[in-house]
Amino acid sequence: MKPKIFLARKVPKEVEDYIAQHCDIEKWNGPGIIPRHELLKLLGDSEGLLINRELIDPELLDSAPKLRVVSNNSVGYNNFNIEAMKSRGIIGTNTPSVLDETVADLVLGLILATARRISELDRYVKTGQWQGIIGNELYGTDVHHATIGIIGMGRIGECIAERAKFGFKMRVLYCNRKQRAEAEERLGAEHCSLEQLLQESDFVVLMTPLTPQTINIMSDREFGFMKRTAIFINASRGETVNESALIKVLEEGKIRGAGLDVFDKEPVDPNNPLLKMPNVVTLPHIGSATAKTRFDMAMLAGQNLVKALLENEPANLVPELKNI
Repeated sequence: MKPKIFLARKVPKEVEDYIAQHCDIEKWNGPGIIPRHELLKLLGDSEGLLINRELIDPELLDSAPKLRVVSNNSVGYNNFNIEAMKSRGIIGTNTPSVLDETVADLVLGLILATARRISELDRYVKTGQWQGIIGNELYGTDVHHATIGIIGMGRIGECIAERAKFGFKMRVLYCNRKQRAEAEERLGAEHCSLEQLLQESDFVVLMTPLTPQTINIMSDREFGFMKRTAIFINASRGETVNESALIKVLEEGKIRGAGLDVFDKEPVDPNNPLLKMPNVVTLPHIGSATAKTRFDMAMLAGQNLVKALLENEPANLVPELKNI
């Protein structure tokens, strides 16, 4: 008998067909994201669950007594209640690596958009304000040969550093729990303290995973170290930043600008002051949002789910749930 699984998110037909070869599928057919009360009601005797960011906590686990595997269709897994899953012997998987290059592309896009004021000047042209040669009040800042500081030198951080070093001839600083000898040798990256990185970088890029230790890793004190001419980029998780502190330094002109793909609350509140600032580029959490990458992520999530249910350990077990 095939194991029964529940698809809480729509996946491409090719992914669903692959899963159906090995599992009996039930799925959410409603519009948008499945409401939590519906998810709890529909899980029933499912042994596997494919989701994106829905919270996996004791309440959900109580509603699915036969659940054995949760496959996250994302690289992050801060939605996993690790202790609750451990206590019930439930393994969790994620989709690392397939999105690294795509997210790095977006980060460089944010750097260029903020430094060269691309969104702001696009509006300037479209609203008919361009009457000739622009004044120096609309000048941008150079990216080439500047200093980039990357907080969190994981796989994506290295992809960003590679683009910065070889594409824009930038000096690369990084702050990470562990030194990355290979990155230092290949990219000339310099390991340093967070304080030094903030003080010396023209572009500060936050790429840490969301953990209890990284919540509000950028707050009043940290923003206070940055140059007035520096630009802050966040493509990690919104909760890694004290958003009130970021708004304050931007309003007071203590940093030049920001490029944000993530926010403390998503979707972002329409009244959030960040949305009114011309020197802030705001995106709707699209780090991995290209057709190919999202397809590859969904397929990997499906493969992880199938392999785990068929007693073959998938390659992408989250570290905290190995050997349970």
